[in-house]
Amino acid sequence: MVQSKKQKYLFLAFCLIPTFILFAVFTLYPLFSGLYYSFFDWSGSSQNKEFIGFANYIKLVKDAIIPNTIMHDYFLVVTKVIGIMILALFFAVALTQLKIKEAPFYRIVFFFPNIMSVVVIGILWTFIYNPSLGLVNSGLEFLGLESLAKPWLGDETWALPSLVLPSIWAGIGLFMLMLIGGISNISKSYYEAAEIDGANEWQQFWKVTLPLIWPQIKISILYIVITTLNGSFIIVQVMTGGGPNNATHVMGSYLYQQAFVQYNFGYGATIGVMILILSLLTVLVLQFFMRRDKIEY
Repeated sequence: MVQSKKQKYLFLAFCLIPTFILFAVFTLYPLFSGLYYSFFDWSGSSQNKEFIGFANYIKLVKDAIIPNTIMHDYFLVVTKVIGIMILALFFAVALTQLKIKEAPFYRIVFFFPNIMSVVVIGILWTFIYNPSLGLVNSGLEFLGLESLAKPWLGDETWALPSLVLPSIWAGIGLFMLMLIGGISNISKSYYEAAEIDGANEWQQFWKVTLPLIWPQIKISILYIVITTLNGSFIIVQVMTGGGPNNATHVMGSYLYQQAFVQYNFGYGATIGVMILILSLLTVLVLQFFMRRDKIEY
C-alpha cells in the first residue's frame, strides 16, 4: 500500500514538475520581470537602469494617449465578440441543422483563415483596403457609389472600424467549430420532443440549442476578449502602425512603440502591467455576468 502511494506521488510529480517549470519560465518569470522593470528608467538595450519608483505609473496616468488606446481595445473587443459570435453561431447551426451536403467543405473554407498568420492576414487586407487598387473601393465604384470610396486605413475616422472586418473574418472558423461540437452533442430526442410540443425551428433554437451550448459560447467570448486585449496589436502594427495620428493605437501597439521603437522599456513594462490588470478585471466581470446554472433536460 505504501509503495503504491509512493508510485502515485512519483507519477504526479513526473507529470506536474516539468509543466510547472515551463509555466514558471515562460509565464511567471516574464510577468514578474515586467513588474520589476516598470519601476526603472531603462532603454532596454543598456546595462544602466535607474530606479524611479512609481514615476512610470504617474506618467501612465498623465499620458493623453493611454485613454484612447484603452477605448480602441474595448471597441475591438465589443465588435469582435458581437460579429464573431453571431456569424459563428449562424454558420454552426446552418451546417449542423440544415443537412447541407457540402458541410465538410464549408467547414474547411471557414476555418482556413485560422491557419493563416495574422501578419499575412494584415497584409492581405491592406491590399483589399488600398485606395486605388483595393477591392473595397473598386467594388464601390462598380456599384456607382464612388462618393463612398475613401482611403480607409488613412482616414482617422474609418481606420479603426476598418480593422474590425479582418479581425472578425480571421476568427469565425475556430469558434464555429467549437459551437458545432456543442450542437453535435445535443441529443436529437430533445428536438423531437420540442417539435411534438409544437415548437417551431426558431423556438427550438432559443429553448434547446442556445441553452445547451452556453458553456461553449461562454468560453468563446472569454477567449475572444483575452486574445483581443493581449494580441490585437499585431494586426494594428501590420495594417496601420497605430496611425493615422494615433487613431488606431491599442494598448499593445503603444507598448511596442514605447519599448522597442522609442527604447523606453521601463514605461513599456508599465503599460504591460496595465494590460494585465485590465485583462484580469475584464475576465472576472464577464464571468460574473455570464454565470448561470447548468441546464439539463
